[in-house]
Order: sequence, then structure tokens, then C-alpha cells
Amino acid sequence: MDIEKIRAMASDDMQAVNQLIQQQVESDVSLINQLGFYIVNSGGKRLRPLLTVLSARAMGIENTDHHTLAAIIEFIHTATLLHDDVVDESTLRRGQETANAIFGNQASVLVGDFLYTRSFQMMVSLKRMRVMDILSQATNQIAEGEVLQLMNCNDASTTEQRYFDVIYGKTARLFEAATQLSAVLTDQPQAVETAMQDYGKHLGTAFQLADDILDYMADSEEMGKNAGDDLAEGKPTLPLLYAMWNAKNDDDRQLIQDAIEQGNGLPHLSKIQQIMQDTGALEYTTACAHKEVQKAVDALAIVPDSPFKEALASLAHLSVARTS
Repeated sequence: MDIEKIRAMASDDMQAVNQLIQQQVESDVSLINQLGFYIVNSGGKRLRPLLTVLSARAMGIENTDHHTLAAIIEFIHTATLLHDDVVDESTLRRGQETANAIFGNQASVLVGDFLYTRSFQMMVSLKRMRVMDILSQATNQIAEGEVLQLMNCNDASTTEQRYFDVIYGKTARLFEAATQLSAVLTDQPQAVETAMQDYGKHLGTAFQLADDILDYMADSEEMGKNAGDDLAEGKPTLPLLYAMWNAKNDDDRQLIQDAIEQGNGLPHLSKIQQIMQDTGALEYTTACAHKEVQKAVDALAIVPDSPFKEALASLAHLSVARTS
């Protein structure tokens, strides 16, 4: 099932979610309206809300609570993007200037805070303590993941496990919460809830692995961000670490180590890409991503067959198809 068919299946739900997002981003404060409107209409794929509504449909939801949940998930995600772009000093996202590049760092951080708090107001409206419990824990762990990533920056001794700890917190945790909560909203048995939680976790991990591969494959026009951004920031992502660990000679190994530790690798991007090719770093990372996809698909075995279940399995495969 391709992405167009998947989006068509969810079109009514996503239209309702987008309307809710537009309503909830409104504020009496004009700058919030301006920046909020810019960021929520900046060409994002709305992958996390799409995943949320498809999961809820696969669980047989019979009300519209999944629309609120999807908007909450998107607000939390958008808030993290606003904060991340300030921390990373990014200037390009989704092919457009970042909000901080246009409105400044202070406004971006504060509107990010607004979206976080708005999401918690919306959580309360669902009147389910478990929703609050899961999302409050997830939001806290996302913050921990971002701090851990900051600690790992410029640290060439980062291990593979520490890398996976980072991407679980900063990316996979929100996917996991979204899919788990589709089971919570429909009062599924614990086994189904756990399966949906596992599905989201593994899908989110695969998605981030694919993103980290693309940083060394695509140009800014293709990706909507600057190629080599992770390298320029000294982020020890798995492709870079694997290339360093398996470099054919000391000079190549030292080049990557210096790139991580000093954040000065961008002028050497072509050479580092060649080292990745020589060591099979992108192939190794791609294989890790495919393993996560298979775990995600396997987790769906307990879910009754339906077009929505098929769409969820297809989304897992599509999450890494972008790297081929």
C-alpha cells in the first residue's frame, strides 16, 4: 500500500485533525498566532497524527477522541522542533526557513512552551487519567532524550547503546505513546496495548535511523534541510560512528573523530561519505532500520486484520524506503 492510498484512507480523519490544530493554535497574543500559524503550516507530513488516527481506526474507535489525541501528538512534536532548531541553530527545515530564523530564538522557545501547555490542556479534555499519565511520562522522556543527545554531541566515545537511547527518547517515544494510546482510548486488553506500544517504538526507531542515513545521502532540496547538518553539529549518529569504528586506516578514523569532537567535519563531508561507503556504514544502519521495521510489523500480529492494519504495516516499510 503506497502513501497516497494510506492518506486517502485517513483523509476525513486528517481533515478533522487539521481543523482542530488550527483552532487550538489560536491565541489572543498576536505573535503566537503568527509563529504558530507559520510552524503548523510549514509543509510537515503530519506523520505522527496520521499514525495516530490509523492506529485508532485499526483498534475500532467509535468516537472522535483520536482527533484530539492526534492534535496533541502533533503539538508536542512541533514544540520539540521549535526548541530543537534553537538548540541546533538550524536555519532550514522542510525546505523552508526555520521559525527561529524568522522570528528569533526567544519567540520560538516561548511559542514552543505555548504548544506544550496547550497540548496538556487538550489532554485534560479527554478526561482519561491514563492518557495524562502516558503522555506526561512520554513528554518528560523526550526532554531527557534531547538532553542526552546534547551530552553526546562532540563525544566520539558514544556507544551504539547510547545512540539508541537517544533516538528512543527524542523520536521513538512519541511514536510509541501515540500508538499505545490508540489502544487505551478503545479499552483494549493489555496484550493488544503492549503490541501497539511495541509497534510505535520500533517504527519510530526505524524512522530515526532512516533520517540519520539521509543526512549523509541527500542534498538540501531533497531533504528539506541542509545536507550534513548532523556532521556540522558533531552529532555521533550511527552511520558516522560505524564508519569511525571500521575505518580502514588511522587517518580516516582520526578525521571522523575530529569531526565529532570539534564539529568541523562539514568541509570533509565528501571524504567522510567515501569512508562510509568503504566501511558499509550506511548499509549497516539500513540493516538496523529494517530489523526495527520487521519488529514493528510482527507486533501487529495480534491486531485483527483490516485495511487500517495493512496501512500500519505499510507505513513501517515506507519509513525506511526513503533511504533506497
